[in-house]
Amino acid sequence: MALSLPGERSVTAAMPNTSLRTVFAWFAKANADRTRRTALQSLLELDADRLDDLGLSHADIHEAMTARGGRAATMVLNTARARRSLR
Repeated sequence: MALSLPGERSVTAAMPNTSLRTVFAWFAKANADRTRRTALQSLLELDADRLDDLGLSHADIHEAMTARGGRAATMVLNTARARRSLR
């Protein structure tokens, strides 16, 4: 990170990590996780033909719901769509 003047601090260095900030961050992450889970569950409700139009299958969505190890659900779904487009 480049600072323009020697005495300047970055914004994150100026903000203390308080417990209140930690609680808000936890709620924001929980809300984002719930939104992602709801979106993936709504995709599961689509029939196989509609999912095929999107370039996905039910197995791809299940894999995205259980993605771990730094793999985001969007990465899993994009990879599945790219793989199916090559067929």
